[in-house]
Amino acid sequence: MKRQRSRDEGVSRRELLAQGSVGMGGIVLAALAAAEAMGKQGDNANPLAPRDPHFAAKAKRVILLWQQGGPPHIDTFDPKPLLASNAGKESKEFASILGDRHKRSTRKLVPSPWKFSKRGQSGLEISDAFAKLAEHADDLCLIRGMHGDFPGHGEAALQMHTGQGIFTRPSLGAWTVYGLGTDNENLPGFVSLGAGRLSYSQSAFLPAVYTGTPVSVSSGTKAGTIRHLENRALTRKMQREQIDLIQQMNRDLIERTEQDAKIAGMIDNYELAFRMQGVAPEILNYSDETEETIKLYGIDNADRALGTIGAKCLVARRLVEAGVRFVEVGCQGSDPHSNLKKGYGDASRRNDQPSAALIADLKRRGLLEDTLVVCSGEFGRTHDTNDKKLDGRDHNNRAWTTWLAGGGIKGGTAYGATDELGAAAIADKVHVHDLHATILHLLGLDHERLTYRWSGRDFRLTNVYGNVVKDIIA
Repeated sequence: MKRQRSRDEGVSRRELLAQGSVGMGGIVLAALAAAEAMGKQGDNANPLAPRDPHFAAKAKRVILLWQQGGPPHIDTFDPKPLLASNAGKESKEFASILGDRHKRSTRKLVPSPWKFSKRGQSGLEISDAFAKLAEHADDLCLIRGMHGDFPGHGEAALQMHTGQGIFTRPSLGAWTVYGLGTDNENLPGFVSLGAGRLSYSQSAFLPAVYTGTPVSVSSGTKAGTIRHLENRALTRKMQREQIDLIQQMNRDLIERTEQDAKIAGMIDNYELAFRMQGVAPEILNYSDETEETIKLYGIDNADRALGTIGAKCLVARRLVEAGVRFVEVGCQGSDPHSNLKKGYGDASRRNDQPSAALIADLKRRGLLEDTLVVCSGEFGRTHDTNDKKLDGRDHNNRAWTTWLAGGGIKGGTAYGATDELGAAAIADKVHVHDLHATILHLLGLDHERLTYRWSGRDFRLTNVYGNVVKDIIA
């Protein structure tokens, strides 16, 4: 039972912390406050301090372009001429390719409404749906043999982010910053730019300091914003005095009890939130960018959605340039069960220019070679449909394409393959766990060694699975 406190004891230390946190920005501090910020780093260590990788890294940072909804691989990066020549035929006619489970299917084959062409010196085949991105074909690695375990959006998206589709687990971004820290002591290690559900950026049982900090970005303001970052009730001098008082109380308590590392970790993150007030607004404000750069990202476009994705990609570049370790960008999503040509056409058009601009901008600034750009959705789409207009595709977790650029990957390459209709990965298959293992490897982290002990067990991002795809590494 909880002991009742007498009036003589006054306000408890934790109550004072809770009351004082209101003026420091509730959401930011909630995201940054470390429940066990010291973890395995030692009680006096800064949990965000840069740490050496397990071995020499090819990439120093990651930008994840997240396309929620299941982009149709056979309309973008995985050409299937057999669909075009057999449009409208029933799937059961192709049971020899698709397997026995399709031998009674009356679903009809759907050809792609986009034309594929060989691009760049490498000759990678990419459709007109990503015409601008295709100009950077020689920088891309297309993993055409992706597959996962879940056909539903929620579970599949969660698996892509955390390795698990059902249980609460830390995200890829959280694991990355846990392993490597960050290169800017005044900014979070992991930032989420409108990437969707909080579960995508969660730290779960890892210290909460590794949770992704949410940032809102639009095309109209020319600046990203962190909610409640600025304190309008207290001056910075007053905030500084408040933190100093709490810090002294914290040190006094630790000296007496030698067992309050959780609160010490929380105070470390109050310090980070305080420092962010002076640095983050400048990094998030992109009004100082040239008109050429603004135009490159499509921020001045009449299509506000395109402009907002462009603004997110530009802010992502500014963040990694400033030393942030992991940035996730929420791109235009689409779930084209029907209205494929118009619905996914709008989504691909809005994603195309900003993603192409990001690669070009990173490259000209000398950042692409050690910045890994990853673009994916949670699964692919089917080769056939029940839609009478042949203008839709359903969920398909047995096959999709993820593309990577920079950060030590082989550009101008395609790895893996699906069958002739694009229904399933059949050669050099890459599971979600394999993708995660490869991303960590490029960062210099051994996915089997990057563990955290929780509830009596050593956990890792890839669970007990995962193989590094060495053939795509330069």
